[in-house]
Amino acid sequence: MAFQGTMLAIEAQQVIALRLTKMAMGGPAAQKEAELMVSEKLNAMAESGQMMMMGALGGKQDMNADKVMAMYRKKVQANVRRLSA
Repeated sequence: MAFQGTMLAIEAQQVIALRLTKMAMGGPAAQKEAELMVSEKLNAMAESGQMMMMGALGGKQDMNADKVMAMYRKKVQANVRRLSA
């Protein structure tokens, strides 16, 4: 989990830098990115909450922390690819 957490932090910093650059340029693309960012965060929060609840109901002491971390990394990596293109 420590390695996965470290990688998530590094990848998230890449997304932040790419998004800030895009937003600094302004225009319709920046507005669309801001809206996408908010909707992605809300969806990821709901998905992770569901995963944690299922883990808790299933008696998993860590509440599916590994699955939640993997889900966030997958989404962050997709953003790096999309914003880098």
